[in-house]
Amino acid sequence: MLSKSQIGFIKSLHQKKYRKEHGIFIIEGIKSIIEFIPSGFQIHSIYVLNEYQHLLPELPSNIKLFEINSKDLDKISTLQAPQGILALVHIPVQEKLNLAELSTGFSLVLDGVQDPGNLGTIIRTADWFGFKHIICSPNTVEVYNPKTVQSTMGSLCRVKVLYQDLPELIQEINIPVFGALLEGENMYQTNWGKSGLIVFGNEGKGLSPEVINLIDRPVTIPGAGLTESLNVAVSAAIFCADIFRNLQK
Repeated sequence: MLSKSQIGFIKSLHQKKYRKEHGIFIIEGIKSIIEFIPSGFQIHSIYVLNEYQHLLPELPSNIKLFEINSKDLDKISTLQAPQGILALVHIPVQEKLNLAELSTGFSLVLDGVQDPGNLGTIIRTADWFGFKHIICSPNTVEVYNPKTVQSTMGSLCRVKVLYQDLPELIQEINIPVFGALLEGENMYQTNWGKSGLIVFGNEGKGLSPEVINLIDRPVTIPGAGLTESLNVAVSAAIFCADIFRNLQK
């Protein structure tokens, strides 16, 4: 059984303010936790129901393991239907942006994306297609939001997500800057080359004026329907798939 102070501490991490203050975030679900254990992230502690404990691999000695009951799990979980196991993970110090590393391939850039599920899905998509970096504007949703982390299904431990002033980045880096826009070059006729930034905008407002002015190559996904636009996570998946296809040639 967890103490009131333990429960209070974990519940406080549901809020961004306390995640930032303590430098810790929450992940839930056996699959995600197993993927994080051998990763570069440092796990603080794991809280697990007895019937899920046998699914865990042998843990390093620095990870604290707590067997808890379902009542306590209900109190600390961020989910309506808890998945039997929850872990606290240290937030790593953000790495300094390496422009040389970014210039060797493609990176996704998010300008003001607000929905945590969209960000999580984009991270998972990037992982599937082998994109190693996602650069977010400061006003993009926090990557350690529980809904974002849950949506990545463990991919967060393999994709570097950095927050950066986008106009500053775009002006410093010397590779093509592709922008996902409603008016632009047909994506399927685009010569992607071997490197570039792929910029996606806010769900409702699109790209900010400051960023639009710095786009080299506006690109659009052609369609035949009447809907106004595509969901940003869907758009990112289509772009990633086409770039990946071209890199295989």
